[in-house]
Amino acid sequence: MNSEIFVFDTTLRDGTQGEGISLSADDKLKIARKLDKLGVHYIEGGNPGSNSKDIEFFKRVQDYNLNAKITAFGSTRRKNSIAEQDVNLQRLIESGAKAATLVGKSWDFHVHTALQTTLEENLAMIFDSFAYLKRHEMEAIYDAEHFFDGFKHNPDYALAALKKAEEAGADWIVLCDTNGGTLPHEIQEIVAKVKSELKTPLGIHTHNDCELAVANTLAAVQAGARQIQGTINGYGERCGNANLCSIIPTLQLKMNYNCISGEQLAQLTAVARYVSEIANAHMPVGQPYVGQAAFAHKGGIHVSAIMKDSKTYEHIEPALVGNKQRILVSELAGQSNIISKAAELGLEIDTSQEHTRTIIDKIKELEHQGYQFEGADASLELLLRDAFGGAREIFKLESFKMIVERNAGAMMSEAIVKINVDGQTVYTAAEGNGPVNALDNALRKALVQFYPGIMDIVLSDYKVRVIDEKDATAAKVRVLIESTDFHNTWSTVGVSGNIIDASWEALVDSIRYALLNTEKQEASDPVNRGHLGLVNH
Repeated sequence: MNSEIFVFDTTLRDGTQGEGISLSADDKLKIARKLDKLGVHYIEGGNPGSNSKDIEFFKRVQDYNLNAKITAFGSTRRKNSIAEQDVNLQRLIESGAKAATLVGKSWDFHVHTALQTTLEENLAMIFDSFAYLKRHEMEAIYDAEHFFDGFKHNPDYALAALKKAEEAGADWIVLCDTNGGTLPHEIQEIVAKVKSELKTPLGIHTHNDCELAVANTLAAVQAGARQIQGTINGYGERCGNANLCSIIPTLQLKMNYNCISGEQLAQLTAVARYVSEIANAHMPVGQPYVGQAAFAHKGGIHVSAIMKDSKTYEHIEPALVGNKQRILVSELAGQSNIISKAAELGLEIDTSQEHTRTIIDKIKELEHQGYQFEGADASLELLLRDAFGGAREIFKLESFKMIVERNAGAMMSEAIVKINVDGQTVYTAAEGNGPVNALDNALRKALVQFYPGIMDIVLSDYKVRVIDEKDATAAKVRVLIESTDFHNTWSTVGVSGNIIDASWEALVDSIRYALLNTEKQEASDPVNRGHLGLVNH
């Protein structure tokens, strides 16, 4: 087939209508640069006629010299007016964007109810608006709002709306499933019908209210649509928009269409996670193609098979979309999980030894107690290195004490820590805005004279989960700590009936993991010393 598909990204416009998604002009510019490197053809930046943030974006993005066409969003002229005097249309022209998307009504119900005008006036609004854009030499895209609902209710009028845009010179006609309620077989039949009636190339814009946005987009492409509109990670109003992170690789790897280059496709996972971070939005671990668990294997039988050939349980090579295979070690782990994980860490394991079986049993017992190593790879690595690699004990806890008091209406936490580093006892105290922060500060204070760069480590996330709620305040808790040194990010876990003890366990693992990895870096490259500044005593 090998047909070219044009990718239209509306993360910066439609995506920001999702609950909890808000992007500043700076955020939008950062994401636009990533999208451009990904190779999308159109980047819809927002509505320059609606707010100052979008006006700033369109002004500043012109200095970036992006390959993608920056597209401004607006609507057809107001009823009973003329296009030349429509402020929103004028703002599109003034935005400096190379292309403009105009949303217009194609469902007679919406014309009567939402616009409260006549069917004839709506057609005039469509024609006048697109003719105005074309007179100003802009690429013009018609987003036919609620098209599929309109076609099912009144196909003649829905088609008439499209033909008015075509008559005025629209470059693309995009059929929108705005309410997200159309099924794939309906999409395919209707798109095929429209294609037989029009000469203008078609696009598809779907929403995910029935969790069919991706399927509906694929059905539309099969019926002849050549522009796909969607957002990164499927962000958007209500249940979201069509997810480009699923659509692009499926079209390209499964259906033999050309969307972006293979090199650009390999950036997809990085772009998805980058956008998630900038938007401060949770990215589901099980998201297809780009999720952290998309190529994760937990069951022992599965792992045993993929070690022989990854195709046994992976539908594509993870690297094609910039992701990677992960072997999870848990209560479901078999010998294959341990062997694969250890090999990933560069550890040699003799499978004939009883020790291997012992460590598998230990991991299963720890998970039974409430540990969860799937989300704490650093703690798992330390466990395996202790078992098979003989990892050095960098420091040893002798004791710690916590003092928490309320004084003059303010809470104060103080930690007193006593540790041993290479036979040298260090005794320190530090305050913090909570018990865990105080412990963190005291431990760093004790270690900084041996590892000067340890202050660069930041505790970036802290989560507490009650393991068995029926035990109420006496229940065990699981603490997950995420740390970063601005180069890498790692997670550790601790479990105890005491939240401070569980936190300490996870905190010690975090610091120990960072220091051990610094030692490994320095052993392999003694000239360029590790960034934590190891000092030998």
